[in-house]
Amino acid sequence: MAYDSREVEEDFLFFALPGVHTDGHSYIPRAIEMGARVIVHSSPLDSYDPEICYLRVENSRTSMSSMAAAFYEHPSRQMIVAGVTGTDGKSSTVSYLRQLIAAAGFRCGFLSTVEFHNGEELSKNAFRQSTPEPPEVHRLLREMADRGCDYAVVEATSHGLSPRNNRLGDVDFNLGILTNISHEHLEFHGTMEQYVKDKSRLMASLSESHSVGPTAVLPAAEHYLPRFVEAAEGSRVVLYGSNTPEADYRAADIHEDEEGIRFSLHHQGESRPCFLRLQGLFNVDNALAALIAAGEMLRKPLEELIPLLPGLQAVRGRMQAVRRGQPFSALVDYAHSPGAFEKLLPLLRERCRGRLIALFGSAGERDREKRAIQGRIASQYCDMVFLCDEDPRGEDPVSILEEIAAGCEGKARGENLFLIPDRREAISRACTMAKSGDLLVCLGKGHEGSIIYADGPRPWDEEQALIDALEGLGYR
Repeated sequence: MAYDSREVEEDFLFFALPGVHTDGHSYIPRAIEMGARVIVHSSPLDSYDPEICYLRVENSRTSMSSMAAAFYEHPSRQMIVAGVTGTDGKSSTVSYLRQLIAAAGFRCGFLSTVEFHNGEELSKNAFRQSTPEPPEVHRLLREMADRGCDYAVVEATSHGLSPRNNRLGDVDFNLGILTNISHEHLEFHGTMEQYVKDKSRLMASLSESHSVGPTAVLPAAEHYLPRFVEAAEGSRVVLYGSNTPEADYRAADIHEDEEGIRFSLHHQGESRPCFLRLQGLFNVDNALAALIAAGEMLRKPLEELIPLLPGLQAVRGRMQAVRRGQPFSALVDYAHSPGAFEKLLPLLRERCRGRLIALFGSAGERDREKRAIQGRIASQYCDMVFLCDEDPRGEDPVSILEEIAAGCEGKARGENLFLIPDRREAISRACTMAKSGDLLVCLGKGHEGSIIYADGPRPWDEEQALIDALEGLGYR
């Protein structure tokens, strides 16, 4: 199966997908030339090859999901599958849940924005889609099932859950986790109402497995909680949260130091001490959701799983420290939404002895409304702000930065606000201006391996760019 004519091989099935910039129907001759023997299309064609099987469907994109699931023999039905959705924290929660299941002695695969694991091997997510297209999703799930995985964890983005894309429409989810909801991807969904509706489809899709009833793990303090509870009708609902009295599982007495985070977990009148060797208080909720989900999936009491928490490792590009002997702190983090900024920057402000310096941009051809909001939040908590490219795509890079800068209240250009489109140059300039005790945080790229411009993706490594800048200043 393929939806890109360049990936077609002999005896393949080719999906002709309508797209934003190009139409897959125009590549049908190329796909046949490459060896395709079945063509799935939604528009009438000018000619038909008598040697080829043509399947005309109402929507070739949405049909791709059910056909991919059938082609790979519905692998999700052979495992207990958890989906993780939300605006921020999805990849970390996916990783923590998989780590807990594996540490408990069970084979578990996962799909996330950052990487994939088929139960035996770890590989990078090179698709630049948090949720790949259905052929990749079901192929990866089939690899997990064939390698003996009894469990799988899937990062379920709003794009993947939306019926317009239908990337996850035929994955049988047994458990759903919501991390949070904030302003994001309105260029696709149009309104927050639709964004929430598409996110909540995960909870509405939950089904019973051979050993786990449908379960929704939801944040008790979430503004849109009633919408997700309603969507999860017929499923068991478990609420979690930090210092949230109404939560079924509540983290309290939270304290962070250089070693990690300590907190007490309260449930049904009992309290148990917990420890995470992670940085960032937002990781408490991520780890708590993963812990609850692991208990539900494995049918194990949490007291058996709590000792595994200290072994959790952070995801690459999340609160990742870069040290080359410089007198200031430097971090790489994937935060790229207003909600993530609101969680992360206050924490960094609190731990910063000197000036807090933020470097970030905003994606082109994506949610424009969030740009000024990002600028406002960054200006509220940061002493200096550097604005630079973050996947400008077909938009003018400078125009994007100007829209962010419009929200940077109280900042003066050339003094504590700098618009430098070239991200490498911006990182170098920020490192040059950082002083002893300062904290520089590079936001928005994290683990990603490219920056997308109008002419396509260009290779990028945020951590390495920061290392290069520091070594250029003589730090080793």
